[in-house]
Amino acid sequence: MQFDKIAVVGEREIALGFELVGVSDVFISSGEEAVRKLGEIMEGKDYGLVIVSDSVRRIMGSAMRRTAETVLRPLVVFVPASNADENEESVEALAKRVLGVDIKNVK
Repeated sequence: MQFDKIAVVGEREIALGFELVGVSDVFISSGEEAVRKLGEIMEGKDYGLVIVSDSVRRIMGSAMRRTAETVLRPLVVFVPASNADENEESVEALAKRVLGVDIKNVK
């Protein structure tokens, strides 16, 4: 059985959290650089799942956002950034709660 590769695009806190659980293809970036990287990944055929910081979704153009939210391959999943709204649990808080690791202080 062959598994698809997983990529992570986002801030250091998100990337580090997923590296801790074994994801090796992480791209630490933010802003327009992260949007460009996500576009490259979506155009390629290398990944089956792309985990992206929610902060990247906020600055994407509407056409790219619509594509990212509807495409099935690669499946794009947005996760809250460390500065998430009060109603959202940040990846930082999630890692601390689930893994017992404070990724904010990991160097």
